[in-house]
Amino acid sequence: MSHNVSEGRRIVEAARKYGRICQTGTQSRSNPGMQQAIEHVQSGKIGDVRVARGLCYKPRGPIGERGTYPIPSEIDYNLWLGPAPESPLTRPRLHYDWHWQWPYGNGDLGNQGIHQMDIARWGLGIDGLSRGVLSYGGRLGYKDAGDTANTQVVIHDYGDRTLVFEVRGLKTGPLTRSSSGVVFSDKSFHPKIGVIFEGTDGYVAIATYHSGAVFDRDGRLVTAFGGKGSDANHFLNFLKAVRSRKVEDLNADIEEGHISSALCHLGNISYRLGKQSPAKAVLDVVARFPSKDHSADTLERTLEHLKANGLDIDSIRISAGAPLRFDPKQETFVGNDRADAMLTRAYRKPFVVPSADRV
Repeated sequence: MSHNVSEGRRIVEAARKYGRICQTGTQSRSNPGMQQAIEHVQSGKIGDVRVARGLCYKPRGPIGERGTYPIPSEIDYNLWLGPAPESPLTRPRLHYDWHWQWPYGNGDLGNQGIHQMDIARWGLGIDGLSRGVLSYGGRLGYKDAGDTANTQVVIHDYGDRTLVFEVRGLKTGPLTRSSSGVVFSDKSFHPKIGVIFEGTDGYVAIATYHSGAVFDRDGRLVTAFGGKGSDANHFLNFLKAVRSRKVEDLNADIEEGHISSALCHLGNISYRLGKQSPAKAVLDVVARFPSKDHSADTLERTLEHLKANGLDIDSIRISAGAPLRFDPKQETFVGNDRADAMLTRAYRKPFVVPSADRV
């Protein structure tokens, strides 16, 4: 719902100031099967849930060579750019592929991944941003006009809980096991685009937008939640709140969207402030970052994934992201001006987002 953290907070402030009912398009929050799965996670029936792992395993090919390309004649390019810097079109396809260039998009973390990031946060019962973030990865396997990572891991530190997110843009299979090695027995619930909640007494795996399954500690299927998912559920929820004028009637109030989007942005900031390093050296950075996840296992699986796509692990270099501390109440980084500067952007006039005191 935003291109950066500051924009998201400004939208929330505007909605509150003017008394508007404003909903985010995270439709899974309105699907009955997903609601049942999240209720199960939060009920304590799989024990203490310390880790949620969001997945965006969505293979995408290169977007073409970087160059200078003609603007389609029917496009008002100045209006299309909006707040972004005035610059030529450097990718073959104007539409959609903007997701993979930083002036316009946030990579698949902020494109597809926001939906799974939102579900992971929802299940953990988290209503704010993390106190620390680390991300590593790269745009690997091909060279094209894209800037954003096609392979990325984001780790959010919430103290007693950890939210992990994995992006894989190269050829990949689903995730079939927990971070501790427990294999989930039913293949129909092996997620590629989904979420896994890891509890002390079991697991909940979500592989669609509207269903999930419960597995015991040995990976055996216990039960499944489903029900036909429909965008109509979300539209009807919005209309209910429009009529009641109660923000709390919304399943996905604009602030929920801001928080989940901001978690993606924070991950990208860590990634972009990272240092290009040999792949194996990233383990040292990961080992020093506080996490309830099996961080070494996540990194090793990521490297195995790259190796399976023909990359030489000993020669490639990836961004070992900057470990960043964050103040979730102020929504600013702790002692890091470079990171703080990336919470917003330089807006090209007249497409300027107002500051906090002028919303």
